Amino acid sequence: MKVVILAGGLGTRISEESHLKPKPMIEIGERPILWHIMKIYSHYGFHEFVICLGYKGNLIKEFFADYYFHMSDVTFDLTRGNEMTIHNNVAEPWKVTLVDTGLQSMTGARLSRVRRYLDGGPFMMTYGDGVGDICILKLLEFHRQTGRKATLTGIQLGARFGVVDVAPDSDIVRGFQEKPREEGAWINGGFMVLEPSVLDYVHDDSGPFEKVALERLSREGELAIYRHAGFWQCMDTQRDKELLEGYWNSGRAQWKVWGDQA
Repeated sequence: MKVVILAGGLGTRISEESHLKPKPMIEIGERPILWHIMKIYSHYGFHEFVICLGYKGNLIKEFFADYYFHMSDVTFDLTRGNEMTIHNNVAEPWKVTLVDTGLQSMTGARLSRVRRYLDGGPFMMTYGDGVGDICILKLLEFHRQTGRKATLTGIQLGARFGVVDVAPDSDIVRGFQEKPREEGAWINGGFMVLEPSVLDYVHDDSGPFEKVALERLSREGELAIYRHAGFWQCMDTQRDKELLEGYWNSGRAQWKVWGDQA
């Protein structure tokens, strides 16, 4: 199953760094947060990624173009015309498709523009600025059991985000609210599972995926919520970046579900 990662936004609220690079390339522990997200999926056996590029997408292309080389020990033999030998490569078994989906495109349009790189079956999708210790296999099993067209991972946070309206005794989303009215409301944390029919809800000029697809799916009773009670954190501001960096540097990065050799 392929994983779509939305990585084309401007990241205006973390402009201290995003004026130099796209937000998914801002580093935590000397690796872009995009890398951390991919490592989460890869830990559970999902190695094929379709990344939606936009703002400064060339920097993401350059990262992956050089990644294999940077993850290897290398010998340069200057006596033989600078011959290069690569040793001991430890790069992940990833297949990464990088797609320019437009500088100003909304998330719905970005998904539509990568349709041809998907294989026609169910796929996963998440945002390029959030990490968590979500068990992807349990998420997939939950999605299959609900039989709905889409499942999002629900997170409980404070009052910064719009919330998902879901009945306490149900796993089906009823709608969305722009601002939460109380602590403990559920928000959309990404890490979605989508049936191929969800692609019919978007087109190449669509607005935000959340508006054009998720809200419609919720009205139709076709959007489920996988409640995640563990760790989740987005990197929306410089403070968020420093928080994640602190977790990583202190060995308390709960999203690091992979081993050191993985």
